[in-house]
Amino acid sequence: MSNPLVLTTVAEVESWAAQDLTPIAAVLTMGALHQGHAELAKFAKTHTPSGTRVIATIFVNPTQFNNASDLESYPRDLDSDLVTLRTAGVDAVFVPTVSEIYPNGPEVNPPMEPGLIGDVLEGKARPGHFRGMLTVVQKFLAITHADYSFFGEKDFQQLTLVKAMVNDTKMPIEIVGVPTVRDEFGLALSSRNRRLSANGVEHARLIPLAMQKTAEVYLSSGSVSDAEAAGKNFLLESGQFEIEYFEIRSNDLVSAPTLESARVFVAVNLEDVRLIDNLEIAK
Repeated sequence: MSNPLVLTTVAEVESWAAQDLTPIAAVLTMGALHQGHAELAKFAKTHTPSGTRVIATIFVNPTQFNNASDLESYPRDLDSDLVTLRTAGVDAVFVPTVSEIYPNGPEVNPPMEPGLIGDVLEGKARPGHFRGMLTVVQKFLAITHADYSFFGEKDFQQLTLVKAMVNDTKMPIEIVGVPTVRDEFGLALSSRNRRLSANGVEHARLIPLAMQKTAEVYLSSGSVSDAEAAGKNFLLESGQFEIEYFEIRSNDLVSAPTLESARVFVAVNLEDVRLIDNLEIAK
C-alpha cells in the first residue's frame, strides 16, 4: 500500500484537487490519530462513489482551544499518523502550519454563529470553541474542494453544528456522521486516552457504563433528573472523576428530550485529562 501524498500548502492542495474530476472526501483531524480516525477514512472510502479520492487533514487548530495548556499538551505524532493514514488507504494528507491557515494571525470569523446549539454542553464549558471549530472546518472544506466530509458521532454537537453550517451556507458538500468507535469495554477511542495511566483507562471505562445506566433509568422512569443523577452518582462513587456536565438532551440538543429523542452527553476530567462522550437513548 503506497504512502499518502503529503501536502503542506493550500496551493499544493488546489493542484492535487484539480488533477481530475473524481469526487473528493475529506476527513478533518487534529492528529494523534487512533483506530477511530482510521475507521473514518475507511468509511469515507466505502461509502462514496467508486474512485473517490480521500484527503485527511492534520491541524491542531489554536482558535478552538480556550485553554493554552490544553493546546500545548495536545498530543502530536506525525510519523505515526502517516502510518495510520496509509493503512486506511488515504490518498493525500494536508499538514499545514498555523500561518498557512491563518496568514494574518489566528482569527475567528465563522461563516455562521453557533447559536443555541453552540450555547450548551461543550459551548458552555468551552466558550468560543465552536466559533473556532466552524471557522477552520469551513476553511478546510473549501481548501480541499470536498464533496463529502466524515465526522465521528463522539463529537455529536460538533457534527450537528457542521451539518447546520453546510446547510445554512449552501456549501455543496454531504456531511456524514460515523458511529463512535469503542474498545472492547465500550470506551470511546480518543487521542486524549493516551495521556491516561493504565489505571486511568480502567476508570475511564466506567463512562460508557454510566451512560448505559442513565439510559436504563430514563427509559424505565421517564425522569430526566433521576436518570442524570443515577449516571453521575455511578461515576462519583469511584472518587476519580470531576464532572463538567452530565446531561440528557434531545437529538437536536435544544428541545426538551422525549422517549423518542434523547441522548446522554458527558464531559469529565480524569487524571487532568478531559474526556467527552455521548450515547443515544434508544428504546
